[in-house]
Amino acid sequence: MGNAESGVLQKRLARVSPAETADIQRSFENLCRVKNSSKKSLGLAAFQDSIGSSLSRAMSERIFRGIQSENAAGKTSPATSEISKEQFTLFVIDIFRGTADEKGAIAIHMMSSTEEVTGGQVQQFLEDLISAVVYVLRCNNALRGWSLESTSDCESGTAILATQLLSQLRPAGGQTLEGAERLGSSYTPACIADWLYKAPMVSVFLRTVVMLGLSLMKESTEYQLDLGSLVPKYKKGKTSSFRSLLDLPSIMFLNSHLPTDMQLRWRLLFSTQIHGESFSQLCGHLVDQGPSLLVLRDSDGFIFGGFASQNWEVKPQFQGDSRCFLFSAYPRLDIYTYTGYNDHYMYLNHGQQTMPNGLGMGGQHEYFGLWIDSNFGKGHSKAKPRCTTYNSPQLSAKEDFTIDALEVWALGELPESLQAKNKKSVLDADPEVQALLEMTGKTRQSDGLRDKDDDDDEES
Repeated sequence: MGNAESGVLQKRLARVSPAETADIQRSFENLCRVKNSSKKSLGLAAFQDSIGSSLSRAMSERIFRGIQSENAAGKTSPATSEISKEQFTLFVIDIFRGTADEKGAIAIHMMSSTEEVTGGQVQQFLEDLISAVVYVLRCNNALRGWSLESTSDCESGTAILATQLLSQLRPAGGQTLEGAERLGSSYTPACIADWLYKAPMVSVFLRTVVMLGLSLMKESTEYQLDLGSLVPKYKKGKTSSFRSLLDLPSIMFLNSHLPTDMQLRWRLLFSTQIHGESFSQLCGHLVDQGPSLLVLRDSDGFIFGGFASQNWEVKPQFQGDSRCFLFSAYPRLDIYTYTGYNDHYMYLNHGQQTMPNGLGMGGQHEYFGLWIDSNFGKGHSKAKPRCTTYNSPQLSAKEDFTIDALEVWALGELPESLQAKNKKSVLDADPEVQALLEMTGKTRQSDGLRDKDDDDDEES
């Protein structure tokens, strides 16, 4: 090992523990051993054969180019067709513990053979990366109860999430580009480094693919944090036939924007697929269940919803706090957060003659960013040009929309303050919801509403 090489590598090794160093180097030695125990380097074909089906061919080639870009011997050293243990070690350390500049240099080589990349190349890289994340999570039984069968079209979701992440990339001038102009523009290493800093999800995806695809660093702190933020635990229980409106890429994106303690577990509270189209059923399953995520699809196929950071209560006042947000999931994926203009975060009411009856988030009475009428099946998303509370655009295809499907997820563990209360039925605890059911002739539905913990009997 030369002095220059030793110096670069030793600086990087200071970022990992001796056990992690041994894990990385053992992983490379195992890759070499598959093909030829006497060789200390790998070409692309040997690298791909050694990995086998752990990664797609497209992603394994991108990773190989990323490893190849590491230069432990100094800038003057010519690139070789094979990768060494030193390059492999540098690559893994940079992916897990590197700066944005170091990760950016690797990412550019994974995207292109030149020092500048186009938006189109970044888009294709992101689609390959997101597909690889889903693939390695599935192969390693790390989807935590989710499956491709229990979610919406993953291929479409992959392209939409890639477009969302690409939208955060800015050219050297800093201007915001759209559509074909964004795809056709060129981006420098400094632009890519800045993007990786502002879009941390890309780094999480890279770590996940490298860690699971190459089977290393699984004991690292990053692995535990990444797995918790990527995919929440989902227990199917008696909802095994349920198919979510969300796809896996949008689940990962939305989960990453939730408070940390709400990322670990989602519990299905309500779905029109299971519980029918009823505002009383929605309220019966929603009230007193803690923070939640509401997702709906309108009759034109648009998917959108909102995050409620606090427990829903039936009352004629606004509730919630500034952690609430609205989102769109299809055809565009985006999050719309608190503006500070007003505190109209959440609203749930029924049985009032002088106040609106229904569920709303953002905006104001009769002009909500998201509204579901108590006459279930109808709603609106009014934002001209934006919702005052969340700065969201119109979320639905039409301002006044018809609900095609709706689902609600409880997030995290049920707060202790609500656990004792929920030993009784929500209907017993909240007379307003009981009165609501009586008005709609459903006073004996409580037995169906009490099975909210059905999914607690099954481990993922």
